[in-house]
Amino acid sequence: MRTIVTALRVSIVMMLVCGLIYPLVTTGFAQVLFPKQADGSLMEAADGTVTGSELIAQGFESPKLFHPRVSVAKFDPTATVGSNRAVATEDYVKEIGKNVDAVKAENPGMTDVPADLVTSSGSGFDPDLSPEAAKAQVSRISKATGLSADELNRLIDDTVKSRQLGIFGEPRVNVNALNEALLQRIKL
Repeated sequence: MRTIVTALRVSIVMMLVCGLIYPLVTTGFAQVLFPKQADGSLMEAADGTVTGSELIAQGFESPKLFHPRVSVAKFDPTATVGSNRAVATEDYVKEIGKNVDAVKAENPGMTDVPADLVTSSGSGFDPDLSPEAAKAQVSRISKATGLSADELNRLIDDTVKSRQLGIFGEPRVNVNALNEALLQRIKL
């Protein structure tokens, strides 16, 4: 009986420490040290309305906006999933071919299709594209918005994020932030 009482006491103490105290302390430190990230890296329009998160891609379909990577989850945040397909399978090759055709159809005149426009990320929600993939969409957006290709390329260049710590990853463009900057110049 004494062992059961001791086990229950230890369990209650551990539940309080691990289930209540630790999460509250961690959340408190996060709110003090990194408030924007702790709140989800939310993006706000000029009028203060939340338009999304810097960390989660959105499915932009308008020809006037930059399109993100393909999403296996169809941009549904409750369905975070990768495809788990091997690149050598026939289904994967067909899917990529279909994606290439779709990108070429929505961007007439595009000859070289950047890989990140036709492949999905592991989570299905990567908001970043290579600068080349963003620039490959400039012709379509220029025709749809009336903005010059030079102005759109400058906009892309202004939103490029460099490698982390100067050595990790590749230069990238956050499509959500890029579209926010674009929407400040045009009206849908």
